[in-house]
Amino acid sequence: MSDLYNQRGVSSQKEDVHQAIKNLDKGLYPGAFCKILPDHLTGSEDHCCIMHADTAGTKSILAYLYWKETGDLSVWKGIAQDAIVMNIDDMICAGATNHFILSSTIARNKKLIPGEVLSAVIQGCDELLKEWKTYGIDLHMAGGETADVGDLVKTIDVGYTAFARFERKQVISIEPQVGDVVLGLASFGQSTYETAYNSGIGCNGLTSARHDILSKSYAENFPESYDGNLPPEVCYIGKHKLTDIASNGMAVGKLLLSPTRTFAPIIKYAVEHFGKNLHGIVHNTGGAQTKCLKYFNYPVRIVKNNLFKAPLIFDLIQEASQISYQEMYQVFNMGTRLEIYTDQKTADAIIAFSKGLNVDAQIIGYVEEAEKKEVLIKGEHGQFRY
Repeated sequence: MSDLYNQRGVSSQKEDVHQAIKNLDKGLYPGAFCKILPDHLTGSEDHCCIMHADTAGTKSILAYLYWKETGDLSVWKGIAQDAIVMNIDDMICAGATNHFILSSTIARNKKLIPGEVLSAVIQGCDELLKEWKTYGIDLHMAGGETADVGDLVKTIDVGYTAFARFERKQVISIEPQVGDVVLGLASFGQSTYETAYNSGIGCNGLTSARHDILSKSYAENFPESYDGNLPPEVCYIGKHKLTDIASNGMAVGKLLLSPTRTFAPIIKYAVEHFGKNLHGIVHNTGGAQTKCLKYFNYPVRIVKNNLFKAPLIFDLIQEASQISYQEMYQVFNMGTRLEIYTDQKTADAIIAFSKGLNVDAQIIGYVEEAEKKEVLIKGEHGQFRY
């Protein structure tokens, strides 16, 4: 990982976290994308549960900067979506595809984050729940905690905890098989359930993206937006303002703040119709295109030789940061944020359904025999082995 990335105190691989939890119980299905628990609610041997927690991370700082600069409160609904999707789309990879219960945890600095921002986040969440219900995804808000903790949080941190109970026969473990195709779902474009173009950025690598793309003026005008202990030479070293217009006609800030797309309607269809044919679903978040390596421990090679062409936002990030493409594929989804290991016939059906929702989908690779587990990327920027 680049020295610049490390100096900012972030890690795409979360090595310290994985070291801290390595001895903890892995749950009923250690190969699943999320920890699966017994059904302690009813004691049913046929059911299981997932409880998952995540946040929008430092993307909330981008929303803060954009709101301060433009007065646009709509970006806070996007932050609610980021935090929700980072939960739900992890859970769908394990086979939990519907009837989620949510609880929020919002921590703010009251001196900087007024009530109108809190309202925008909370109302944005409520609107999302109603919108997703029209696509067959039921989420229910159970309440939450909103805390004024200026001593701990400089601006705002938005997180959710999600819970689901489902049948054990729906559980998907990550077990890619030799001969499988790898089906990829695009993170960018505009689906039928989105109201604007999505850059595909998702919710990972935003600390790097923010500091590499945005100009030093943000450090000068908004010192609350970054860690003052960081070396000045790694903070806001880019050339752009959030309101600059990119080559596709969108503001740079809007590209960076595109809400993380959910794939829940597509995966709900896939699990319900082809569950037994799915040999793994991976949400390419922390670790990006190498994420799958954390979930299986036998020798196969995941070859990705037909990834989507990386959309504009990732070109902007690479141009600004000059980090290698080897590293870009470890930090950013690069346009392919969810992958499924399955057979060609099943993949074709899922592709057709996905495209019906205007979410691009295609075969991005295949699984082959190998002497050790690895990912091999072949594409427009070269060949990279992980």
